[in-house]
Amino acid sequence: MLDRSAEAAFAAVLGAHQLRAYISDNPHYCGSFIEAERVLPHGMFHLIDEGECLVEFARTGTSLLLHSGDLVMFPHGAAHTLRSPPDTDDGPAANRFTSILCGEFEFATGNRNPILDALPDWIVVREADSQQQFRHLARLMAHEARQESFGRQLVLDKLADALFVMALRQHIANSKERRGLIAALIDPRMARVLEAMHAAPGRAWTVAMLAELAHQSRTAFAQHFNEVLGVSPYQYLTEWRMAEALRLLADPKSSAATIAEKLGYQTEAAFRRAFKKIHGYGPGRTRRAARSAQIDAVPSAAAANR
Repeated sequence: MLDRSAEAAFAAVLGAHQLRAYISDNPHYCGSFIEAERVLPHGMFHLIDEGECLVEFARTGTSLLLHSGDLVMFPHGAAHTLRSPPDTDDGPAANRFTSILCGEFEFATGNRNPILDALPDWIVVREADSQQQFRHLARLMAHEARQESFGRQLVLDKLADALFVMALRQHIANSKERRGLIAALIDPRMARVLEAMHAAPGRAWTVAMLAELAHQSRTAFAQHFNEVLGVSPYQYLTEWRMAEALRLLADPKSSAATIAEKLGYQTEAAFRRAFKKIHGYGPGRTRRAARSAQIDAVPSAAAANR
């Protein structure tokens, strides 16, 4: 069970990287089927609504049979194939009906974030092994997908956000191979440190200050932090600041100088150098993209109000 610090740290990371999940397809199959899913630059998932589905993992050549209510998620967009299961004593595949909710998810900050770094190529959540809340959500999504009600797609997309978080929670609880952020969240010492860094990214943190929060010596803390998260405390702090910078730059009322000061940089120039080093481009590009998105949203909003 994760403690309060872990909950706060996870919520902060998820909020900063701005998850967007959505339902992209809801195929129905009567009889045999095969769907080859190519590699995507972002994550995807499949929730089995009705029937059964065999998922084949391209990288390993292995396969897994999924039943109604089961979920398979590909955090890094790995290639795979969905196909009807072979004939059984219950009857040939040609007589079966299968329905699947297919979705995709991505982060506003791109693929460079500690959530994705901590996840394997795929995650499977079995309905039989899942928490009651997950089963209720999966059934609600399946029910909503069958309706032709107003706002159906919007509702499904909002539920897809929750599905991702619940699947992640299930993975954290059951996975035997935890790494990166997930390993840090279940470590009370690391969770306390991450909570503090996330809450005050602009503070002039030192290894000594963070080690004190972890109740470790500076040397032991620095080594432990690197072993768990794969980066130094300073590198993690820098990447966290730059994730926050992306979010803050979307607000036209906040200047680059104000954001730089808020995130602990003495000069705007130092902030711009750090931003470009992490993201590969300057903060001006993010500001222009945000401004363009706001301009594009105005006609859409006006049309909706007619």
